[in-house]
Amino acid sequence: MKKYKQDKKAENTAKAELAVNARIKDAADAGSGASGNLAETHAVELVIDGEARQFDINNPDLPGWIKKKALTSGGYPYDDKMDSEAYARTLETLQEELVKMQAWLQSSGNRALVLFEGRDAAGKGGTIEVLREYLNPRLARNVALTKPTETEPGQWYFQRYVTQFPTAGEFVTFDRSWYNRAGVEPVMGFSTPEQHKRFLKETPHFEQRIVNDGVYFFKFWLDIGHQMQLKRFHDRRHSKLTNWKFSPMDIAGMTKWDAYSGAIQQMFEATHTSHAPWTTVRSNDKRRARVETIRHILLALPYEGRDLDAIGKPDPKIIGAGASFTKGSA
Repeated sequence: MKKYKQDKKAENTAKAELAVNARIKDAADAGSGASGNLAETHAVELVIDGEARQFDINNPDLPGWIKKKALTSGGYPYDDKMDSEAYARTLETLQEELVKMQAWLQSSGNRALVLFEGRDAAGKGGTIEVLREYLNPRLARNVALTKPTETEPGQWYFQRYVTQFPTAGEFVTFDRSWYNRAGVEPVMGFSTPEQHKRFLKETPHFEQRIVNDGVYFFKFWLDIGHQMQLKRFHDRRHSKLTNWKFSPMDIAGMTKWDAYSGAIQQMFEATHTSHAPWTTVRSNDKRRARVETIRHILLALPYEGRDLDAIGKPDPKIIGAGASFTKGSA
């Protein structure tokens, strides 16, 4: 029965993709007027759960098919967000532990390096913000590099990232990292297949050297459902405070969900290692994702005065190891 349902879903998806391709071809055949219309309104043809959909990001009304499925999309295990009061209490307790953790790093000279990766709008920036909120900014840096300068493409690929690594006593987060070459670059055509293949081969060795040098090294993948991603894109586009976050790259990437899924799977297969494993966090609910991410870091670091009861136990429905944790949801 399970195999029948999987085959039926694949058949429906294939039919929907054919319908989408047909409509795109019809629009193109209709002449410049029709295609100009689509470009002007940023309407995109998508296949969601095997159904052909059209999504206009400029329409201020969020479609019902997104509203209804956003939180539970991608196999998310909860029907409601974490209670706001419970979240505030838990977060404050964890942030108090983070302050103790930073004091230990400073006194011991240890270093921590934390990568945050995930699809666009997965919540990387917000998670980093609450993680660093009460840490001393002189010893807790966030790295969010812009596109390479004119000289950087001629350098060793990892060079621009290595210069940002932590020194003694530092806690450094990366809002995206060298893993651009595993996702956005190959999917959007910013790197060659040869560069992508070489990256996947070299990265485990590069990360082994980080660990060998005594750095506490974390790699987080924030997982998000398709409908939730569209909802967050829509929220950004129509917010007077956060519309700067929405870019033409987001529009271009909307139709490449499956291409990203394939690249993500390749990334996990090549770079989820015993010395530098990926930790996957289901992030449709930002509150639970932030709590579990901070909790994971605190449980992994042997800092002085660590209160395990205050930190609590991880939620196995939200956080797990590697791609297998959310297999089938991408």
